[in-house]
Amino acid sequence: MARRALITGITGQDGSYLAEHLLDRGYDVWGLVRGQANPRVARVRRLLQNVELVRGDLLDQGSLISAVERVQPDEVYNLGAISFVPMSWEQAELTAEVTGMGVLRMLEAIRVCSGITSSRNPGSGQIRFYQASSSEMFGQVRETPQNERTPFHPRSPYGVAKAYGHFLTQNYRESYGMFAVSGILFNHESPRRGAEFVTRKVTLGAARIKLGLASELRLGNLEARRDWGYAGDYVQAMRLMLQAAAPEDYVIGTGQTRSVRELVVAAFEAAGLDWERYVVADQALHRPAEVDLLCADPKKSRVQLGWEPSVSFEELVAMMVDSDIRLLSEGSDPEQDSSW
Repeated sequence: MARRALITGITGQDGSYLAEHLLDRGYDVWGLVRGQANPRVARVRRLLQNVELVRGDLLDQGSLISAVERVQPDEVYNLGAISFVPMSWEQAELTAEVTGMGVLRMLEAIRVCSGITSSRNPGSGQIRFYQASSSEMFGQVRETPQNERTPFHPRSPYGVAKAYGHFLTQNYRESYGMFAVSGILFNHESPRRGAEFVTRKVTLGAARIKLGLASELRLGNLEARRDWGYAGDYVQAMRLMLQAAAPEDYVIGTGQTRSVRELVVAAFEAAGLDWERYVVADQALHRPAEVDLLCADPKKSRVQLGWEPSVSFEELVAMMVDSDIRLLSEGSDPEQDSSW
């Protein structure tokens, strides 16, 4: 029988790539959605025609129990979150409820539906749980590069909420014997990335200037450094973690860092433009508490999972610029499109 997966955050970048990957592997895939009126649901139905949808809300414990009971999944991937870091300062309480407490509610739904108590360890047929942890948990880093043992010092409400979910996943694994793992994913991007994220803001800016639709691009801290990879590669690591013999947490990244300035240079080169003519550094766009450097040490995932990224930084940026030039040329407005 085909394995069955339930994905929260199915309408986001990672959810869509993960669903495609699992479908290619022969899975039955279900996506959790808050309501059929969500405009992103129609996009998911067009892109992922073989995905079944089930109603549920990370803010509502009962709806998650009902969803797990209905789907009867072998694997649950919790990708749902308030994921735009700057917004987490503006909506700190909502970020805590969805990104942090949502993990608790999903773990509880799995525990309740599986009949797991403190006195009973689950058997071999248990539901396997993946939590989308984040490199933002490292924040003000203690060491570089960061691995699975690096201490956390989050610098945003988002990072704090992710750390809560990460430790909670670990706690349920140790307390109840659940197969529950966290993937500490470093920045991963694609043409499906939301327009509010800096990578997509840069590639859209370059595309607009290339097409004569804009004359400048305003950005915040150009010196912040990140470990950027391709989202389509990273979702493959998620599945591999749930196929392992034992539940363990893994850092997923490329092991290479680039500055926002280098991102800008690559994007404008892909568009055939001189970035210095168009890019303006704006102090007002800096974060309240900046994360200056994130760099993964992915040795454990490489050795134990056999996972390696396949798309280079330059290929990723060019892919995104080409996609945005094509979208804008067709008359689409990604700033107004809530598809991903």
